[in-house]
Amino acid sequence: MGRLGALLLLLGALGALADICNIPEVDSSLVQTLGQRLLPWMDQLSLEHLNPSIYVGLRLSSVEASTREALYLHSLKVDYQQSLLRHAPSDDNSDLQAKPSMGQLALYMLALKANCEFIGGHKGDRLVSLLKRFLEDEKRAIGHDHKGQPHTSYYQYGLSILALCVHQKRVHDSVVGKLLYAVEHDHHLHQGHLSVAPPLCHQLLMTSPMPGTELGTACLNARAALLASLQDGAFQNALMISQLLPVLNHKSYVDLISPDCLAPRVTLEPATVTPSPMQVPEFIHVMLKVPSVWPPYRHSISVPAGSSLEEVLMTAQELGGFMYGTQASLSGPYLTSVMGKEAGEREFWQLVRAPDTPLQQGIADYRPKDGETIELRLVTW
Repeated sequence: MGRLGALLLLLGALGALADICNIPEVDSSLVQTLGQRLLPWMDQLSLEHLNPSIYVGLRLSSVEASTREALYLHSLKVDYQQSLLRHAPSDDNSDLQAKPSMGQLALYMLALKANCEFIGGHKGDRLVSLLKRFLEDEKRAIGHDHKGQPHTSYYQYGLSILALCVHQKRVHDSVVGKLLYAVEHDHHLHQGHLSVAPPLCHQLLMTSPMPGTELGTACLNARAALLASLQDGAFQNALMISQLLPVLNHKSYVDLISPDCLAPRVTLEPATVTPSPMQVPEFIHVMLKVPSVWPPYRHSISVPAGSSLEEVLMTAQELGGFMYGTQASLSGPYLTSVMGKEAGEREFWQLVRAPDTPLQQGIADYRPKDGETIELRLVTW
């Protein structure tokens, strides 16, 4: 049967374990509220805003965006796929930033399967070839002795294998073997400084091969974190919501192996917004610290209540003595430099709420409370 067959058999046999990880039924109005937050994003059809995860998340949920979904998928096919295909395999001088990541390509393929479409034809074959080339590059980076690491992450590596599998495309045993070895030997997967967003964590646990006791404990912890985040209204980012909606419907990306494209879903209506009376904004004070530079930065920043962490950083920069840089991504802007210090290879600027709580939201989504201390730490992964 081979390693690929073993992987698919494992995924198919995990349905019973998935019940352990299912979260309790949540109020349908909450699900609809989360879905409504995606509607404005579905109206942004430029290539820089298109996000296959939004379409996948809705198709695996109990809500639908009606005609918006068809238009969104059409835009993905036209704009997103053209962006992928205009880069010839030998075009080493093309703009690297314009090329999609392996994870983006995998999500695009999952979006097609979420509509019960199989990739085929000349364009489809080129997409498959490009993803396989990505996987081969990552396999070489990991090395024959498994001592290396993928250029991206094992999550993107595994997501790419899944995307090929759901389209019934063959993946070489050696490629799958790298992922199975990493899972079996806990290789670079659970380092303490890495955090996993609760929605993706739940999707992972729903198809996890861990023993029942370990799985139950992990699910309880992930469930508690996810429910607490829901109660705090933490899920504002479109990418996070798109990953959360399937979980609330007791589904994961693995369900795209056999998607139910005729399942009834509730049609979303745009949320009505009642204008609030004009009020003088209340100000809060946030302590901003950067211990990873010398001399360490520490300053109290005053901003209007409800400001995002990005607005805190902008205010700090306007006051002088602080500077930062960002790069756009599908999940919003992320920090690339602080105080002139760029994140190097396998480094990133981690957002931490003192004393030691990594933030699950990005700078554009997290809204500090009065008196909080936020640290920007340069860490290695």
